[in-house]
Amino acid sequence: MEVKKIFLPESELPRKWYNIAADMPTPMEPPLHPGTGQPCGPEDLAPIFPMPLIEQEVSQERWIDIPDEVMAKYQIWRPSPLYRAYSLEKFLDTPAKIYFKNEGVSPAGSHKPNTAIAQAYYNKISGTKRITTETGAGQWGSALSFCCALFGLECKVYMVKVSYQQKPYRRIMMETWCGSCVPSPSTETNAGRTILEQNPDSPGSLGIAISEAVEAAVGDEDTKYSLGSVLNHVMLHQTVIGLEAQKQMEIAGDYPDVIIGCAGGGSNFAGLALPFVRDKINGKDIDIIGVEPTSCPTMTKGSFSYDFGDTVQMTPLLPMHTLGHTFVPEGIHAGGLRYHGMAPVVSQLLLDNLFRPVAIPQLETFQAGITFARSEGYISAPETDHAVAATIREALKAKEEGKEKTILFNWSGHGLVDMAAYEAYLSGKLADHELAEDEIERALADIAPLPKPQQYKG
Repeated sequence: MEVKKIFLPESELPRKWYNIAADMPTPMEPPLHPGTGQPCGPEDLAPIFPMPLIEQEVSQERWIDIPDEVMAKYQIWRPSPLYRAYSLEKFLDTPAKIYFKNEGVSPAGSHKPNTAIAQAYYNKISGTKRITTETGAGQWGSALSFCCALFGLECKVYMVKVSYQQKPYRRIMMETWCGSCVPSPSTETNAGRTILEQNPDSPGSLGIAISEAVEAAVGDEDTKYSLGSVLNHVMLHQTVIGLEAQKQMEIAGDYPDVIIGCAGGGSNFAGLALPFVRDKINGKDIDIIGVEPTSCPTMTKGSFSYDFGDTVQMTPLLPMHTLGHTFVPEGIHAGGLRYHGMAPVVSQLLLDNLFRPVAIPQLETFQAGITFARSEGYISAPETDHAVAATIREALKAKEEGKEKTILFNWSGHGLVDMAAYEAYLSGKLADHELAEDEIERALADIAPLPKPQQYKG
């Protein structure tokens, strides 16, 4: 009988996170202080983050120990299974072998708790009482609410308004665990009120929600801010995905030719890809693909520059691929991919040609999700559908070329609370949206004219 699922025993759960900063061919440029334009020091970040996370943010150590308390919580759902997608292979009639890492088995239904657990723990031991955050589609907000409940912390979530309206069950998940969720922009913060004065009907954006969450944290000494993507320590925590996958591929007696993950801020893509990027740096021939929406083409059409992580310019300036901090994407259902910037780690690796980005339109991603559901049975989150769509493209390409390839992608979350999106697709109510060049030019015009980071000249 064919082996469908490859499990690791709990004893094989990685004991360390992998920090790619130790192996990057081109070091990242530092974040800059929003007021002075000078590199940020730990004291600049202390009002926002607890010191253990700041230390991880700047660490150059290759391996970071996972605390026992975090390991114990990981065991609720980790190690996650690796699946062979036999039925999808058969449906596509492809010579490619397709594997997917199932991150939808976490209580929150996505990869997000991998870092939420760690961030809640480090905040708890640092004396934090309350955490504020933003969320796009609600995956991150629900994950952090779940993890704050485990460590007895309060959680306040500013959810992008268009997603708040599209996905009410995400809000209910947050409230069930412990989170308090409000639509952003809100009237609770100066940032939110400013945006609403300019546009009372603003659909919101992750940049706006970040501004609100940071403002709420900075104004209270018992509160810290938590980010679900983009930052180095978040990428670090997510590497448990790729580290487990490497062990599971070894058990399968296989190794991927192609690695695929969807990318909004970069966390689930990096979580699977970074351990394999290390292999690529050391000589492995791997095609690594990050997938984004055509309506928010940060990597494929954005500029690499210093830019703010939020809309009202409260965060440090980060060296990243960006569409500009004032950019408000279309209200596509893949809310977790509606962010104007890409993680500095991912951005630098892109400059160094260690992976390639592709942008896929919304309708193709939902058709891919339907194909996956009707072959493999699982209903994917709209964000995950982007990875599924790219996987199908690569599998059909292998068929056209008559080549046997091994494809591994990150199935980063289920879509069981995203059924309104599937209903809209199946009833013909969704449309594609590709960002026009003039829209990109307008968005990029708002980037502060600061010195740009070093760019790869290979």
